[in-house]
Amino acid sequence: MPHIAALLITSVFSVAAFAADTRPPEVAYPEGYRNWHHVKSMVINSGHPLFDTFGGLHHVYANTKAQTGYAQGRFPDGAVIVFDLLDVNVADSTIQEGDRKLIGVMSKDAKKYAATGGWGFEGFKGDTRERLVTQANAEGCFGCHTGQEQSDFVFSKARR
Repeated sequence: MPHIAALLITSVFSVAAFAADTRPPEVAYPEGYRNWHHVKSMVINSGHPLFDTFGGLHHVYANTKAQTGYAQGRFPDGAVIVFDLLDVNVADSTIQEGDRKLIGVMSKDAKKYAATGGWGFEGFKGDTRERLVTQANAEGCFGCHTGQEQSDFVFSKARR
């Protein structure tokens, strides 16, 4: 009987280890991203097909490796792109930043994220680190980016 218990325990740990090894790794929170290179800003207004999810003011930031990717058209491993999505406040004929809605992150690692074009995708709610887009459904994020294959699955273009 002790052998059966040992075999059962070993099997449970083997299955758990296998499951842990097959989960895609999470994308890290982009510490200090507002000090990175500012790529561009844009507003998604009402009427745009992505307004319900991404409506508002976007600021796009790139770390040093992502800057290289923008220049070359292919992004190296370690490239991280952040879009900082904020509500829009309109007052006195101006458009002002409102509350942060989310921080969207793309992190390049061709090996870790091979199933999604080499990119890991994540979103963090507002000013928190609460994950909005888990790796379990990152394929949905990648689905939108597949039309951008010619630019290594990146929508934004660096201003010149």
